[in-house]
Amino acid sequence: MIGFPVTTQQPTRQRFRVHDFARAKAEARPLTMLTAYDGLTAKIFDDAGIDLLLVGDSIADNLLGYDNTIPVTLDEMIVAARSVARATRYAMVVADLPFGSYEASPRDAFVSASRMLKESGAQAVKIEGGERIAEHVRLLTQSGIPVVGHLGLTPQSEHMLGGKRVQARDDAAAEQLANDALVLQEAGACAVVLEMVPAHVAARVTEILAVPTIGIGAGTEVNGQVLVWTDMAGMTSWSPRFAKQFGQVGQALTDATTAYIHEVRSGQFPAPEHTFER
Repeated sequence: MIGFPVTTQQPTRQRFRVHDFARAKAEARPLTMLTAYDGLTAKIFDDAGIDLLLVGDSIADNLLGYDNTIPVTLDEMIVAARSVARATRYAMVVADLPFGSYEASPRDAFVSASRMLKESGAQAVKIEGGERIAEHVRLLTQSGIPVVGHLGLTPQSEHMLGGKRVQARDDAAAEQLANDALVLQEAGACAVVLEMVPAHVAARVTEILAVPTIGIGAGTEVNGQVLVWTDMAGMTSWSPRFAKQFGQVGQALTDATTAYIHEVRSGQFPAPEHTFER
């Protein structure tokens, strides 16, 4: 009997495209998303198989030393997004439009979003807000710019929200969040991030939307998860309640730095194998 060869070859990985949002939801395949702010980490996450890389305005208070996300500029975001996009082969690169770059009008949103895509190479933008920015989203998507929405805790509005607090806790607020999500979908958003909302509220929004939801502090009944990468990797001793440290990269860097200092001061580094004689 002639047998057929057995193959273990995996399907060729393809770039994540905008239609893959709907496909993932239809197939009940959870989406994976991490923030990235530079080419080095972006390549690591892309090689590991991440679906989406978010060049978040969280770069402000995680890497740039600001107190919150509000001070970061569009120019700073474009530089970060450019480095991530250059290092990424498969993940979709989604870039935040920062505070002040889109809120005033749909035209402002278009100018900022088109700059982001043209100058950085990102494939989509993320903006915060619901019904109040529906026309912004509509113009962007009709102009060929994919948009990811962001509801719940919207950090750019933290002064109006009274800080980083769980949102949509009462019935009226939950109903408004659900309505905002539907409005974003109708305007053309390809996905909606839900941040710091009760799990049952996120589950309800996920149920009524045709586009996927991506949660951060929104429980398990969503279509994907996103974390700030420094929280995920354990870069600091503190992380938000909704985050899990999947490694202790910060401690590993501390240990490596301590060893380097010791070897330089003791004369162990550089050793002969690190030295050119001629």
